[in-house]
Amino acid sequence: MTAPEAPEELTLAGEFETPTREAWRELVAGVLRKSGREVEPGDAEEALATVTDDGFSIAALYTADDAPDAPAGAPGLPPFTRASRPEGHVADGWYRRQRHAFADTDGANDVVLAELENGVSSLWLVLGEAGGPPVDALGTLLDGVLLDLAPIALSAGRDTPDAAAALLRLAREHGVTSALGGSLGYDPLLARTRGGPELGEDHTAAMVEHSRTAAAQHPALATVVADGLPYHEAGGSDGQELGAALAAGLHAVRLLNDAGLSVDDAFARVEFRLAATADQFATIAKLRAARRCWERIGSVAGASEGARAMRQHAVTSPAMMSARDPWVNMLRTTVAAVGAGLGGADAVTVLPFDAALGLPDDFSRRIARNTQALLLEESHLAHVIDPAGGSWYVESLTDSLAHAAWDVFTTIEGAGGAAAALDDGSLAAALEETWTRRAERIAHRRDPITGVSEFPNLAETLPQRTPAPEAPEVGGLPRRRYAQVFEELRDRADAHATRPVAFLATLGKLAQYTARVSFTTNLLHAGGVDVVEGPGGTDVEEIVAAFREAGTPVAVIASSDKVYAEHAAPLARALADAGATRVILAGSPKTEGLTSDDGTALTGYLYSGCDAAALLTDLLDELESRS
Repeated sequence: MTAPEAPEELTLAGEFETPTREAWRELVAGVLRKSGREVEPGDAEEALATVTDDGFSIAALYTADDAPDAPAGAPGLPPFTRASRPEGHVADGWYRRQRHAFADTDGANDVVLAELENGVSSLWLVLGEAGGPPVDALGTLLDGVLLDLAPIALSAGRDTPDAAAALLRLAREHGVTSALGGSLGYDPLLARTRGGPELGEDHTAAMVEHSRTAAAQHPALATVVADGLPYHEAGGSDGQELGAALAAGLHAVRLLNDAGLSVDDAFARVEFRLAATADQFATIAKLRAARRCWERIGSVAGASEGARAMRQHAVTSPAMMSARDPWVNMLRTTVAAVGAGLGGADAVTVLPFDAALGLPDDFSRRIARNTQALLLEESHLAHVIDPAGGSWYVESLTDSLAHAAWDVFTTIEGAGGAAAALDDGSLAAALEETWTRRAERIAHRRDPITGVSEFPNLAETLPQRTPAPEAPEVGGLPRRRYAQVFEELRDRADAHATRPVAFLATLGKLAQYTARVSFTTNLLHAGGVDVVEGPGGTDVEEIVAAFREAGTPVAVIASSDKVYAEHAAPLARALADAGATRVILAGSPKTEGLTSDDGTALTGYLYSGCDAAALLTDLLDELESRS
């Protein structure tokens, strides 16, 4: 028996019918109808779309028809969407840049050397006024560090001229010239974004002089940071952060060019610092869009092709870090680092998981650097140039984000530039508007924070850390963390000698109230309020007796809608008569036959999508007033 002759051409999945978008829409509409949403097939995609804070939609399905018209180009060539260098980071990976803000110099050099020996390839040192050891300690910190192999990024606030001079002096002493990399950390907008007095002409003159030195002797060294973190931490969207950072970068280029540096030298001296978040696709798209937009600015400004390639330093978002259940931060920073690496960042900083608690210890530093080591050495994320390129979703997201950032950038430029937009308050107002929307989603738990607003652990023991030195801040943009509103509620509750509790008035059988008890417990724990569960059943007197024994003025009735219809109203009145000043129903305000103004004694509702932060604040106010 002879084997059948192989066809000349094999078609992948050729035995299956080609799926159509229309068929997919029909299926989606059918699923939505089963969930109670009447949606026509033609509206199925819109029903599943997500609108971002930048105003564009993210679809549920992308095909070749959704690919943007703007070509991504080739790696290392304009518009640099795919990579700033032709080889990407295939050879050595991106720089693993660890941040250090030591409280003092005792043992600091040992920490620095240990970091470099165990996988860190670049150092980010916080000095002087920025919240670290004095600038004159730089030599001690870098004792034994090979400056031609480990790029140094400085953050020294108003002490940057002295810190920069110290680093350049060390480079001369070590005979390091063209190989010196990193960033001197000048930020011309520092007073406007982080507060404090104006920088002054001496500061600007030092920035210009050190930029001239770098252009002549240290071509790999950036002198100015276009920092997007202040806009991100103020609550801004990805487009706002990127647009404002682009304006900051152009502001620095103008200062340097006006002082006599060529356009190319001015562009080459700027490094961008951008936030990497736990939304890995948004992070990938932001970094790709940033390179595209900066190349466009450089092209218009007359910079040569090579000078238009953006230097990128991605930092895992400080805003997403939680002080409660801080171990979850390991997951957040891992996803963020994946996005930063796949997005093509030149240097990546993974903040230690305990960053919101204070200075990291050896363990948290090791976890931070090993996160990147695993991504590079075991997951090989740098072995492919622009691995997300070609994805219809990522390409579309990159294009949409580039346009959103460009709109922000041109608006800022229309106001007179980054400095003017910060001075007149227009940029701060735009960031505040976005933060208000984000804060509302957080408060309603539509943007859940694992370990804080969802699945909190009241019994957790937090690791103790030395408080981090802080730079004095007067004015500037606000610094926010997403978890802060719930963490402040937890702090209030923990300050009580006895933890505040609410009584769960369970109604009916176990199977009828278990789901809502779990939901209610989870929500109350997010505010540090513990629960005392009632006996169940429908005996009002027995439930009221358990409520009196609990010794709390807050009661939450929990069961199914069917049980509520018969038993909730009389129980609510009985609880109010027994001294409950807050009687809350675990269910929607639309629960049939029950409203808070029909004499049922209900004072509120607890349900998915409710303003959990406001509800918990009210409960703590009530519990504290009665304690």
